Amino acid sequence: MKRLCHYISEYMGLLVLAAAVLALAYPGVLGQVPPKTINYLLGVVMFGMGLTLNLQDFKIVFSRPKDVAIGCLAQFTVMPLLAWCLATAFQLDEALALGVVLVGCCPGGTASNVITYLAKGDLALSVGMTGVSTLLAPLLTPLLTWALAGKSIQVDVASMFLSILWVVILPIVAGLIVKWLWPRFTERATDYLPAFSSVAIAFTVAIVIAASAGKLLAGGLLIVLVVALHNVCGLALGYTIGRLLGLSEPKTRAISIEVGMQNSGLASSLATIHFAAFPLATIPGAIFSVWHNLSGAAVAYLYRKSEAKKS
Repeated sequence: MKRLCHYISEYMGLLVLAAAVLALAYPGVLGQVPPKTINYLLGVVMFGMGLTLNLQDFKIVFSRPKDVAIGCLAQFTVMPLLAWCLATAFQLDEALALGVVLVGCCPGGTASNVITYLAKGDLALSVGMTGVSTLLAPLLTPLLTWALAGKSIQVDVASMFLSILWVVILPIVAGLIVKWLWPRFTERATDYLPAFSSVAIAFTVAIVIAASAGKLLAGGLLIVLVVALHNVCGLALGYTIGRLLGLSEPKTRAISIEVGMQNSGLASSLATIHFAAFPLATIPGAIFSVWHNLSGAAVAYLYRKSEAKKS
């Protein structure tokens, strides 16, 4: 069982890609699943994140505040501005533009920690940035979405704030409490958590894509291009920022990956809850979930290869 879970988590990108392809091929199977299921699935992922966190992960905030601050500042400036610029440059319609902006305004995703580890980056910094950016998300994600998309679409900042508390922060806190109360159980469950999170993310992507499969097949190439550019430019700019500030290579890699990889499941969840009038707004988050896992694996391979050449 442990070996199976290991393979599921290791090949998460391929699992998510397969789920997306199946959803496009057989949209009727998942098209009837209630959209709110996405929120429960995201809650499962966040609960798993809470089970894996501990107070040691947040000590880096106090021992290396400058590194964490650089990463979080880059996270909440580079990706939101990139999203707005790409949506404007490619003249996306309101719904798709909103979806791209939502992805850009979300915190870093938990997959970034795995990719940072595989890329031989600074894992402690990556975990610290993910934790801090997630805690900042209830405030910053709604405000940034309002600032960048609020002129054309009504954005209820207070309602989004509460949604992120319920869907993201509360499950993480619940996970931390369970870990504190039943540490032995949590330790045994840790081996299986990445696999369960991978399956939950794949199912989320499948639900979102199945719901809009027809429109995605009719004109989805443009949004795939925009999402890919968003991710690749985020990875490149994150790395550039680290180099310009003279950070070490492991720190630079961590910031690059943390900036480029988003909690795109949260973007789809927020689009489902708050922007039901714009169903296509869920699509960029789903595509990002597929793409950034594939590009993350590729980036990790390139970083490892460059490390091997140096040694």
